[in-house]
Amino acid sequence: MKKTPTLLADGRELIYYDLRDDTVRDAVDRRPLDRTATTSEIRRDPLLGDRVAVASHRQGRTYHPPADQCPLCPTEGERLSEIPDSSYDVVVFENRFPSLAGDSGRCEVVCFTSDHDASFADLTPEQGRLVLDAWTDRTAELSQLPCVEQVFCFENRGAEIGVTLGHPHGQIYAYPFTTPRTALMLRSLADHKAAHAGENLFDAVLERELAAERVVLAGEHWVAFVPYAAHWPYEVHLYPRRRVPDLLALDEAARTEFPQVYLELLRRFDRIFGTGEPPTPYISAWHQAPFGALTGYDGVTREDFALHLELFTIRRTPGKLKFLAGSESGMNVFINDVPPERAAERLREVATS
Repeated sequence: MKKTPTLLADGRELIYYDLRDDTVRDAVDRRPLDRTATTSEIRRDPLLGDRVAVASHRQGRTYHPPADQCPLCPTEGERLSEIPDSSYDVVVFENRFPSLAGDSGRCEVVCFTSDHDASFADLTPEQGRLVLDAWTDRTAELSQLPCVEQVFCFENRGAEIGVTLGHPHGQIYAYPFTTPRTALMLRSLADHKAAHAGENLFDAVLERELAAERVVLAGEHWVAFVPYAAHWPYEVHLYPRRRVPDLLALDEAARTEFPQVYLELLRRFDRIFGTGEPPTPYISAWHQAPFGALTGYDGVTREDFALHLELFTIRRTPGKLKFLAGSESGMNVFINDVPPERAAERLREVATS
């Protein structure tokens, strides 16, 4: 992997990640852009204890542009985009309309490929590995920022999810706090460790799932399963068999196998509802241990946390979506229409022959 950092016309950072070491990146952003102005602010809910990012400048972000005006495609002649070069393998840049900025954190865009009409599932294993390496590199860099406590790499795919740009891409949020979902996991870790003679909860969950009928795909270094209490109709958790706290701690064997397993999972998601359906909308989310001090979680260290990826779709059956209505949105109590065992069975049925 070759890494080439540069700056866009408004001062935002952009980084090329290339497969070839001899690739030269010297294109200049020719757009007449002013410095980006943001109004991002973090507010704390006194009743729930969680945080809300208020970012009114995002109202003006690019919304479903025509394909020939996509800001994530490479620059071509006088059609100028966010990527100054005429081609790229993987590119990461600071979001022009960030939810988090300055002392409130940082938001980045990750473009998986220059092919506008592709998806992550269309990548080769070599390209998938390059994205993994980019995620890892950005996690390492962002975790060193003084204000950052947790790094979150994710992909939203599909208009049903709320994606405003069709080009295959994901995002990275660098939060100045530990997110509520991770805080819940850490509390559960601490409670389980205290109640079960120091046993690690993630290890116990993985051991139970390996013995159940919900395993979807198992490799030498990774295992994918539908969790026992899945929240979404089709939800898969992907774990390395060797527990590590973050992407930085993965060994070479796990890094090599990851794209093969992950690409197969994404292709199964694309096939699960049949060929007559639009591409399956999904969210793919990496869960990593916070980089700040784990205060308030007795006996828990970063090494107790288990890196894992959660992949789920809001589609519950052909032509129908799972909406978060009263119970889910109002009380955070999910009601799943598809038994996890049946979801796992269906995901095994659509395996590549």
